[in-house]
Amino acid sequence: MRVVVIGLGVQGRKRTAIAGPEVVAIVDPVLPDAGYRRIEDVPLSSYDAALLCVPDDPKVELLTYLLGNGKHALVEKPLLSEREADLSALAALAAKTGTVCYTAYNHRFEPHFVRMRDLIQSGKLGEIYTVRMYYGNGTAAQVKASPWRDTGTGVLFDLGSHLLDTLSFWLGPISQPFKVISASRFENLSFDHVTFGAAGKPLLQLETSLLSWRNHFYADVHAEKGSAHITSLCKWGPSTFIQRGRVLPSGRPDEDAVTLVQADPTWALEYDHFKSLCTNGGSTLETDMWISRTLNSLGAAALSGEGQ
Repeated sequence: MRVVVIGLGVQGRKRTAIAGPEVVAIVDPVLPDAGYRRIEDVPLSSYDAALLCVPDDPKVELLTYLLGNGKHALVEKPLLSEREADLSALAALAAKTGTVCYTAYNHRFEPHFVRMRDLIQSGKLGEIYTVRMYYGNGTAAQVKASPWRDTGTGVLFDLGSHLLDTLSFWLGPISQPFKVISASRFENLSFDHVTFGAAGKPLLQLETSLLSWRNHFYADVHAEKGSAHITSLCKWGPSTFIQRGRVLPSGRPDEDAVTLVQADPTWALEYDHFKSLCTNGGSTLETDMWISRTLNSLGAAALSGEGQ
């Protein structure tokens, strides 16, 4: 597959390295490494797909151009719009032209994330009671130094989108509404620590932070017949998955643990998945619409002062 990389920042360079010789052109409006300044200048006959590694604002316009010209597209998360009609129009355009519009959430390809999904869907845990996740990194100072990043909802959209997508990956469609529990600006103009969740079954508790000086992720799933837990990601390793079996009426549970110490496999796995979609078809836009609606609602609440 012949691909164009649009945007040569941190993510763009990662995507370029993974795609390797399949990259036929690079587009960036500023950086001299790029061969083109605009995607419109790249001959349509020279590529099959594009990898969009750009800020949020131009995503819909770029995707409209690509899908409308019969080009598949992988776009870095999140794919958001204040107007749901924008994403509906992209879905209709992709269907019309037979193209794939895939939003990249590489954590879906973490081995323990896949293990958690398979365990939940197997039914071995029984009814899921609660899901709690924390995702934090220590990038508050970097965000502060970037005027375009240190605005608006901050960590809520950046890392919160990952957590919402993970919930969808593990549990399928989620109907209960989310609310902001706390939204803080400790070091940044934008929010650098946000907790939010949804009542009901299962109870969902999510926390995001730019103030975790050692990057960290954890997930706890408590259920009728036991629990499952993830500590850390492969890129921060070691990453551990623990499954516990409930002992009745009470007692120390049976426990199985798997610990991985390996390089991050998610980027290559996701690129292979995208190429498979381009061959066989598929779309993530329905999930994107739900994430967009949820984050827009949470963002409005946080900016209005709810949870502060």
